[in-house]
Amino acid sequence: MYDLIIIGGGPAGYLSAERAGARGMNVLLFEKQELGGVCLNEGCIPTKTLIHASKLYSHAKDAKQFGVSAEKVDFSLEKAMSWKQEVVNTQIKGVTSQMKRFGVEVIREHAHLIDRNTVEAGGKQYQTKNILVAGGSSAVVPPIPGADMPHVCTNREILQIDKLPKEIVIVGGGVIGMEFAAMFHRLGVKVSVVEMLDEILSNFDEDAAVELRKAMKGVDFHLGSKVTAITEKKVKIEVNGETKELSADTVLLSVGRKPNTNELGLEAAGVDSEKGWIKVDEQMKTNIPGIYAAGDVTGKSLLAHSAYRMGEVAVNTIEGKQDRMRYFAVPWVVYTDPEVSGCGMTEKQAEESNRTVKTAKIPMRINGRYLAEHGKRAPGFCKVITDAESGVLLGVHMVGTGSSEIIAGAAGMIESELRVQDIKEIIFPHPTLSEVIRDAVWEIE
Repeated sequence: MYDLIIIGGGPAGYLSAERAGARGMNVLLFEKQELGGVCLNEGCIPTKTLIHASKLYSHAKDAKQFGVSAEKVDFSLEKAMSWKQEVVNTQIKGVTSQMKRFGVEVIREHAHLIDRNTVEAGGKQYQTKNILVAGGSSAVVPPIPGADMPHVCTNREILQIDKLPKEIVIVGGGVIGMEFAAMFHRLGVKVSVVEMLDEILSNFDEDAAVELRKAMKGVDFHLGSKVTAITEKKVKIEVNGETKELSADTVLLSVGRKPNTNELGLEAAGVDSEKGWIKVDEQMKTNIPGIYAAGDVTGKSLLAHSAYRMGEVAVNTIEGKQDRMRYFAVPWVVYTDPEVSGCGMTEKQAEESNRTVKTAKIPMRINGRYLAEHGKRAPGFCKVITDAESGVLLGVHMVGTGSSEIIAGAAGMIESELRVQDIKEIIFPHPTLSEVIRDAVWEIE
């Protein structure tokens, strides 16, 4: 009899296993593929490795304003892919080591629920006091004619290419689509982005989305457009009732994610779900006592760091500790160039919450370090959103390289419900990019 069986070895699964194992629980983790899930193997880590390589290449070519000139700058996709895989393999070894360190048993099998205390895998049944379902998600492939052609990729296949495309059409202007658009554009690929809605990054602050799109000069955006068919060399789109054709030797589909719950035995165990997403409360409990869910399968927040926290909440709840998952201060980042980062409410969300809102927005280039490192023409801004009556900080949104490393500070402020006056009294190190948050707050009277 195990204390906890976990199905899925992605961020929610492996971190939950670490936390539970560290507290003396007898833990069994099932993962049918590599430990680390999509984030480590097909998402966060490999994409950021390649994005960094593309940034180095681009910056090496465009560093004359800083007194640096480089000749014969070359990019090797083969070497970049090799380094990407080395990083991934190193991280997998790290996760594997953590499982051994905390006494977590790992079985490489597909597992499914039988009932609230039983999991089956490889023809064998395992008994447990608690179950955590952390099966993750996978890319949606829309029913577009031609979507099954060899040159059409999702985030999984695009990370395995052996040569750069000449022209790529990216279907979907969300986070994944924009990151790959930025990466390929920096590497000299002709990039077209097709988005059904009227703006990219539709769930983010509108000012940030507009600023990023304008900063990505050279990328062709087709907003309010629908892909109707894909052929060997063309992508057919419909815009305002008119049909257009875009050239492409590679097509990337990045239109959303779906939960990996079809073969988990949810119905057999009586676990409630909606469109495949597992229903949970703020303690990550399902409707069945002793069965929990965390990460992408819940549909609550499809981010690796959200999955980490969900797993911790589940383990704490199993132990009888008071904890709950809170979503109002989850930071997010788009690793483009410039980066886009945010946390808390957008201006639109704050206004729709029946608050009186005060906002302030300042350009990134007024920050001394940002100017020194990126130049006078560098795009970007920092925007803060506050409650006019209480002075509480509601949201922070930034466009600017390096913003990914300071958004956690904003998350801490929002989570702690700091007021404008509280933030004004915090001492920020100088010169750092982080000061841009303080400077924006000082614009609020």
